[in-house]
Amino acid sequence: MSYNRLVCQTTGHVMIVSITGPVNGAEEVASLSRELSEMSTEITWDEGIRVILFADHGQSFSIGGPVSTNTEEKEKMNLFSLAEPIARLDKPVIVAINGDAIGIGLELALACDIRIASEGARFGLPQIKSGLIPRDGGTQRLSRLFGRGKALEMILTGEVIHAQEALRIGLVHKVVPKKDLTEVTMKMAQEMAPKGPIALKYAKEAIYKGMDMTLEQGLRLEADLYLLIHTSKDRTEGIQAFREKRAPKFEGK
Repeated sequence: MSYNRLVCQTTGHVMIVSITGPVNGAEEVASLSRELSEMSTEITWDEGIRVILFADHGQSFSIGGPVSTNTEEKEKMNLFSLAEPIARLDKPVIVAINGDAIGIGLELALACDIRIASEGARFGLPQIKSGLIPRDGGTQRLSRLFGRGKALEMILTGEVIHAQEALRIGLVHKVVPKKDLTEVTMKMAQEMAPKGPIALKYAKEAIYKGMDMTLEQGLRLEADLYLLIHTSKDRTEGIQAFREKRAPKFEGK
């Protein structure tokens, strides 16, 4: 994979992705959106990649810059999504947030499955201060993540919160010292990668789709996916590995 705005590096079954430099203005957002979409499609078909790790080097999630007063610029920006290509990935996505996740950057981070932040990170959806609202999934994913009350407070006030508050309300899963962020996130990705890729995929599907179903429908989906796993070679390998007291070698088949 070769991109201008993205740097992708594969280590085992983990793909590490980082965004190069600040992303300001409609043209740069559009370029990044196209590359994220292309990358998402390639990852989906690459059976060797089982976990995606977004690495933030202190500026990756400060995306969009100051809100433009130019109407044409605003309209161009609204045509492109950064969150959607990430949200449609059926493989686990971890994001390491080292700098500020503000505005569109936070909306991108919300599309990831697990968020780990450094102690100095900040978070916010301040679009309301410019007479706008989040437009890349912020109003929907934030409320689904930790409830309507706090989502309303953050979005309607445009407040920016620090890492410990983000941890307290469930916006991030862990807060670690800045020097440990890379090690902690990579360790999590590497621990997840050897697990059954079909099981990882179906578990993620059951959780996300189940949130929009009744409990009865969600339980039925879970049962159907569970039964599907039993038809896979990975399930046979898991049983065989257990009997032989060794680590399973899953192939995603």
